Amino acid sequence: MNIKIPEYVKGHGLLKGKSVLITAAAGAGIGFSAAQRAIEEGCRGIVISDIHEGRLTASVEKLKTETGCQEVYGKVCNVAVEDDVQALINTAEELLGGVDVLINNAGLGTTKLLIEMEDPEWNKVIDVTLNGTMRMTRYMMKVMKARGEGVIVNNASVLGWRAQKEQAHYAAAKAGVMALTRCAALEAADFGVRINAVAPSLAVHAMLKKSAPEELLAELEAREAYGRGAEVWEVANIMMFLASDYSSYMTGEIVSCSSQRA
Repeated sequence: MNIKIPEYVKGHGLLKGKSVLITAAAGAGIGFSAAQRAIEEGCRGIVISDIHEGRLTASVEKLKTETGCQEVYGKVCNVAVEDDVQALINTAEELLGGVDVLINNAGLGTTKLLIEMEDPEWNKVIDVTLNGTMRMTRYMMKVMKARGEGVIVNNASVLGWRAQKEQAHYAAAKAGVMALTRCAALEAADFGVRINAVAPSLAVHAMLKKSAPEELLAELEAREAYGRGAEVWEVANIMMFLASDYSSYMTGEIVSCSSQRA
């Protein structure tokens, strides 16, 4: 494989027979790619959520059309609202006959110097990115505990370890996701549930290009060993590994998806 221009990797049945729930999976980012990969890896059914109903409906239809899988469902959910979280998981449980894999992809980021940031902006990023992951994990753990099995995969970020100007709120949230993953994993191990996370450095997609300055993206890509950001499906591949039985001994781990030089 040419690491600078990678070829799409075909499915290998990693999730054969499993059911999957993914948050923030509409559009063109990591979440949608994870949904596509899960189907290609043989999942028996999938529920995706998003806060935007129109985009969600379009994504469900796109997945059905492109993969041929008809067991694809969508439900609007705001992970900052506990009632939405419980309704999403309860609906997925009913539609899929139980959720085997939860992928917490929902997150929110903005760009702002800390001294210019007001509380509402800070709190919104923390509430969606960290608290939303906590809400989904907490309720899913309760449901999975009754079955004595299940897998949760969280989407963190290398910014949980590293520093970047104008990202104090996002970095704090992702560091929290990492700590949540580790602590929740120890509790969940008592009843047979595994929880891990992937930490991407940079995954460039259409939505990111709309929200981040072109100069910043060029600077970040220049830091990568391959001179490019990850394809979203390269991040999703790691999620598939963590969701599969190939990672059966792993829990509480944060897997970096990065080629950063610094």
